[in-house]
Amino acid sequence: MSTQKRVQQEFGTVEESEALRLDEEKAEQIVDALNTELADTYTLYHQLKKHHWNVEGAEFRDLHLFLGDAAENAEEAADELAERAQALGGTPVAGMEAMQEHATVEPEDEDVYGIRDSLEADMEIYGDMIETMRDHVELAQNLGDHATAHIIREILVEVEEDAHHIEHYLEDDSLVLEESVN
Repeated sequence: MSTQKRVQQEFGTVEESEALRLDEEKAEQIVDALNTELADTYTLYHQLKKHHWNVEGAEFRDLHLFLGDAAENAEEAADELAERAQALGGTPVAGMEAMQEHATVEPEDEDVYGIRDSLEADMEIYGDMIETMRDHVELAQNLGDHATAHIIREILVEVEEDAHHIEHYLEDDSLVLEESVN
């Protein structure tokens, strides 16, 4: 329970931004979309960190480094999304319960899985996020918020690149020799 006495702005509200001159109704729709992106991005971040911490095997080093970098990309994206929501007069989603309510992606549970299963779970989140981000670019563009569309588009490029790398890790070809069973 919060011990703070005075709420400066309630979550879910959007205050008019005189500087950005975006209609309040449009800003509300965009802030809601940004909060969905933010919740999805933090869900991905936490899952990537989990996999970063738990990866094992012959390809440990490369995967450990990649997953750490991908998590950093997600963290940077989350910061940009939250700052844009705030700039539009909104309140960025922050609490764990609110994150779960706003996220459209489903994280895996707390158990540790083999790296192939883990990367497949990551790919599922990346794919869902890519579809949602494309929709939100179009929404922002249609509402006349070209700056938000640009921000999401730039994040989308990074998300697609990381997803493409995971796709390569999931290919069947490997330098790791399989032991023959006799």
